[in-house]
Amino acid sequence: MTGDITLLVNPTSGRGRGARAARPAAEALRSAGLAVRTVVGSDAADALDQARKAVDGGTGALVAVGGDGMVSLALQAVAGTGTPLGVVAAGTGNDFARVSGLPVRDPAAAGAVVAAALTEGRSRPVDLGRAGERWFCTVMATGFDSRVNDRGNRMSWPRGRFRYDVAMLAELAALRPIRYRVQFDDAPERELDATLVAVGNGSSYGGGMRMCADAVMDDGLFDVCVVGPCTRRTLLRVFPLVYSGKHPRHPVVTVHRAARVRLAADDVTAYADGERIGPLPLHAETVPGALRLLV
Repeated sequence: MTGDITLLVNPTSGRGRGARAARPAAEALRSAGLAVRTVVGSDAADALDQARKAVDGGTGALVAVGGDGMVSLALQAVAGTGTPLGVVAAGTGNDFARVSGLPVRDPAAAGAVVAAALTEGRSRPVDLGRAGERWFCTVMATGFDSRVNDRGNRMSWPRGRFRYDVAMLAELAALRPIRYRVQFDDAPERELDATLVAVGNGSSYGGGMRMCADAVMDDGLFDVCVVGPCTRRTLLRVFPLVYSGKHPRHPVVTVHRAARVRLAADDVTAYADGERIGPLPLHAETVPGALRLLV
């Protein structure tokens, strides 16, 4: 290990939990004899620029302090570089930390995990997904759920997470099947109607929704969950099962496994790790061992 440890902090994550989490995490690292430098970007682009400069400058590790959005931003700097990533989960959803077995909303414990991993030289290779130039670690969502995100992002009222509940009700009212063109690995492209298609490198998103319940992050494959055409009543029956991961038992749900997935559909945006990627068509592929995770 060479260089200082760089803390990448989102001060607004989890209503300010990110900023508050930075101090105990830094104290845990310094108590282990590690030199720590904190980076707080003025916006996402500035934070990413500073993170990349730290990685290029030989930082011993990049530690993301915040939620899944901050982890996603950190991935863009460390993926494929060999620089290890630590996570101090202080956001709202924290799906990546939960799936990885890391402490959640306990910054001192998370800092201690990172410190021990660094001093003992312990890390875990983790697969990442890549869609275009964007890396992702959990789930790439398209269809009904991404349209809820689109609508919620356009709304100025109500504020906070409640606006996504309102957006979901509006999308339920407008529910209709989406015609997808899908290709798994080298199989022929096929057309299908679906409510949503989720491409999972990890198992959960959205704060514990286990959409790709059996996905693991070191097998070189995506789990692709397809929710077929369904009525509002059926969707409302399937949706609660996502939290327990039992929805694949419902006949409207199918799961596929592939290392490469191409999705095309009209008027559908993809989101990964909760962040907007862009409109379909998109090609996503797994990159085995693209991340070294401090565990």
